[in-house]
Amino acid sequence: MFAAKVKSYAKLNLSLNIAGVSGGYHLLDSVVASLNIWDTVCAKPRGDGLVNVYMHGLGSEGIPPERNNAVKAGEAFVSAFGTGGADIEIYKDIPMGAGLGGSSADAAGVLNVLAKLYKVRDRARLKELADGLGSDTGYMLEGGFARLTGRGERVERLDCAKRLWFLLFLPRTGVSTPECYKMYDLAPDPLRADSARLARALEAGDVRGAAESVYNALGKPACALNGQTAEALEAAQGFSPMAYAVTGSGSAVFAMFESEALCRWAKSRYKGKIPVRVAHTVLPGKVKAGLRNPFVLSEEEKDACGR
Repeated sequence: MFAAKVKSYAKLNLSLNIAGVSGGYHLLDSVVASLNIWDTVCAKPRGDGLVNVYMHGLGSEGIPPERNNAVKAGEAFVSAFGTGGADIEIYKDIPMGAGLGGSSADAAGVLNVLAKLYKVRDRARLKELADGLGSDTGYMLEGGFARLTGRGERVERLDCAKRLWFLLFLPRTGVSTPECYKMYDLAPDPLRADSARLARALEAGDVRGAAESVYNALGKPACALNGQTAEALEAAQGFSPMAYAVTGSGSAVFAMFESEALCRWAKSRYKGKIPVRVAHTVLPGKVKAGLRNPFVLSEEEKDACGR
């Protein structure tokens, strides 16, 4: 029986520019959005201050604890707030090594589930902890549409009520993020996405205008490192979508369409061997009147955590 459960959502990079390097870190300018793909994070308290994290699905069981950001997040939370420990179960649905933020989502999910478990409401302190765990982990605490700058820790929330639809191509092998940045540094991409214009278009509800600014500067090195990513990008282009690009440092590729129907049409016509999936944007941190909070699990979803 778990005492607290949350969803932690995948993210998609609609744009990604490399703005320079500072202190050994690449500086980013990226517009991101949450997708309706999530890992489920469940927790129950321990009285001894220890944090145990058990991973389930997509090969995550083999992640060494010392390299697992979810473990680091739990230990950072207990140290910062002086709470008891926790037994944490993470059920993965966000593909690993795909550029969809799975590791950051798990770290953010652990912070959120422990905050719920121990009734911690200091979101500013949680953001500090998250920023120390990964460049986009602070964003993942709340999710939604945002523009990220600096190392990714500077989060400008964007007010966009539009739902965007994507066909995701999910290569079976990932891309090493450090290797992708290293290859980019050897041959920087002179093309740039207009993240400011993209952000303005989203807030204006101009989906076609937003699509015109979609671009990822890491797309070329990601394709060079993973042949399936290059294959997926070519396949995405072949459906003449509104926009298409690699997300993050790969390996996943998205094709952006005007509607769910067009996404499903493209999926039905795709004859390649790379797994594909229809997805759309969500607003996980925004609770509207009459709508269920997306961070709270339904009765059916609780079964994933053994209730």
